[in-house]
Amino acid sequence: MINAQEPIADKKSSLPPPSRKGFVTNYPPFRQWKNTEGEEISPAAPINIYVHIPFCLQRCAYCYYKTNELRDKRSYLDRYVNAVCREIGLAASQFHLGERSVASVYFGGGTPTVLKQEQLEQITECLHQHLNIGTPEFTVEAEPVTLTQKKADTLKKLGVNRISLGVQSFSDEILGICNRLDNEEKVRKSIDLAQGTGAAVNIDLLSGLAGESTETWKYTIDRALAAGAESITVYKMELYANTDYYKSLRRKEIVLPSDEQELEFMRYALDRFAQARYLPWCFFTFTKNGQYKNIYASTLWQGADCYAFGASGFGNMGSYLYQNTNDDKKYMELAEAGILPVNRGYRMTGLDEIIRTVMLGMKLVQFDLKAFQRKYGFRLESLCFSVLEKLASENFITLSEDEISLTEKGILYGDYTGKCLAGPLMDMKQ
Repeated sequence: MINAQEPIADKKSSLPPPSRKGFVTNYPPFRQWKNTEGEEISPAAPINIYVHIPFCLQRCAYCYYKTNELRDKRSYLDRYVNAVCREIGLAASQFHLGERSVASVYFGGGTPTVLKQEQLEQITECLHQHLNIGTPEFTVEAEPVTLTQKKADTLKKLGVNRISLGVQSFSDEILGICNRLDNEEKVRKSIDLAQGTGAAVNIDLLSGLAGESTETWKYTIDRALAAGAESITVYKMELYANTDYYKSLRRKEIVLPSDEQELEFMRYALDRFAQARYLPWCFFTFTKNGQYKNIYASTLWQGADCYAFGASGFGNMGSYLYQNTNDDKKYMELAEAGILPVNRGYRMTGLDEIIRTVMLGMKLVQFDLKAFQRKYGFRLESLCFSVLEKLASENFITLSEDEISLTEKGILYGDYTGKCLAGPLMDMKQ
């Protein structure tokens, strides 16, 4: 245990009840952002690039994101892709993005692989035209049913070196309840196609899906490990009111695992991952021997800049956070008119940046206390030492002079540790 200074502003001596609920995507929350047109964004090297493709073949029953089913929107996919390319040119010119090296490129969604070969090529070529892209980490998300041999060949041709497959489950029964078009056979084929490109492959799974049992979950984890992917990510399924799951649950048509059952699912997963030498580089992603770390996510959580293109895409440039309009029609109209489609933003204060560093940085399992001190000029322990002691005493973390490390319990409870540590800092904003 370290010797710390007298705490400055550590008001909380007890922790809230442990829970895996409430996945943190960003800080500060969107409700604090204000309307903007993007003038306040200012660049600083290096940079990550995100491209959002808000289209899917179907809406999964658990999905709460704003996405468009292609049966309603396929007619203007070309228009959307043209708008994204228009936005790339506008932002690159206004913020001199071409002067900066690109650390990573990430195509997310939605389902980027619903785009045709020509559309994927058009966006990628536009990025190369306007940005300083050498050989960055290049990730594309894919739904298994959309990954054909032709599409896989296109991803390889474009230099994609990381493919993230939204598998969710290997159980046909569970996938059916999710309203997905995939099944185990299609999932296995997509993994083979992705691996055939030479890219590192990540498999996304969801813990706590409707109808999940100990048997179906064990089958999914065992099949995921047998597939030999370089990376396995497990997200906790969370219930939102705008989902088909929510409606079905109210009608008593489905049953969701209890929090206790979901914890047992994750304990099994952690045990199997450890046996197979899949080690955590963040609390929800496990990779072969701890290699194949996701550059895009890890650098963002440590404060690196990210410029996001596409409807509803959100990024950060220096201390400024921004998000594009989530209305895809409005997005296209603005881009076509030569107007950046930024809709809202937030200028972080120095304290906001500290809170963000702590809350998001704890996702990475180890938090470098000396790097924090070098960056901000003081020890984190001086602000929240009693919370650190409490977390250590309850076995969520281990603590040394150099770093905070999540224990297996800390990994199991996800963002809980980061939120607890951010609590005393957030109190200072009152």
